[in-house]
Amino acid sequence: MTTLNALEICAGAGGQAYGLEKAGFEHSLAVEIDKDAAATLRLNRPKWDVHEGDVREIDGRDYKGIDLLAGGVPCPPFSVAGKQLGADDERDLFPEALRLVRRAKPAAVMLENVKGLGSARFSDYRDQILSELDRLGYTANWQLLFSSEHGVPQLRPRFILVAIRGRRGAHFQWPGALDTPPTVGQTLGGLMARDGWTGAHRWAAHANGIAPTIVGGSKKHGGADLGPTRARAGWLKLGVDGRGVADAPPNTEHDVDHIPRLTNEMVARIQGFDARWQFSGRKTSVYRQIGNAFPPPVAAAVGHSIREALGARSANTRRTHIA
Repeated sequence: MTTLNALEICAGAGGQAYGLEKAGFEHSLAVEIDKDAAATLRLNRPKWDVHEGDVREIDGRDYKGIDLLAGGVPCPPFSVAGKQLGADDERDLFPEALRLVRRAKPAAVMLENVKGLGSARFSDYRDQILSELDRLGYTANWQLLFSSEHGVPQLRPRFILVAIRGRRGAHFQWPGALDTPPTVGQTLGGLMARDGWTGAHRWAAHANGIAPTIVGGSKKHGGADLGPTRARAGWLKLGVDGRGVADAPPNTEHDVDHIPRLTNEMVARIQGFDARWQFSGRKTSVYRQIGNAFPPPVAAAVGHSIREALGARSANTRRTHIA
């Protein structure tokens, strides 16, 4: 499989990076301002060049002609959980992404955000971005993708921009949906049973749906719990106590009818991370890293589509559910 190179901004804990790696992209640089998330990237990929700092410090000319510029620019400017200030929010980094496009001139661009960016109130903003990319010679489109359609056991909608430079843009096709996603029980049954809890099998059979969208929160708001009241009610229907995150799975001392809390390891599985990807930091920091991540299977699916548009087909692009 031909390896393509990527520059990723706002890389977080590596959800997008891990998925793109599975699609055959090698990171020339990963940029992340949060120290714990940057440590997570280094923990998993010691050979990667990880810039722990602001994306504004990066000169795209150092990466001119790179195959892919990717990133998960901050969500708060567009999230319904915030004030939705859009371009008026100082955390809006789409202008910085466009600056890097102008200077690096990548073959392709992939930027992901929350569903809120697709709302009518931001239509002019989206059109401005498309117009600028068109001026720079890119064919660009926005698309709402549901993580559950790509092997992830939660709905988790993501609004994604893909832009391909030159004539190859006409060849890009968004990835199609996989079959029915695994349930929460199928995904977490083994972890729930790991420490000998006798209720694990019955719990897994009851948790026969997909999860509510994981909410990562921020340093200012939200802690290590599974979200607001509505989300917690959804978790309770699946037999999960969403009021906090556990340090360990239930064990032999817990009753068969116990309603467990998820561990960070379990939350990571719900986000589409496999056991090979580890996280650095204290409990709440790790939860936020996981909760704010772009599910790797979705990133891999889009990455494969970008590869094909660029003419770099892999030997095996078959996608499967989370292992």
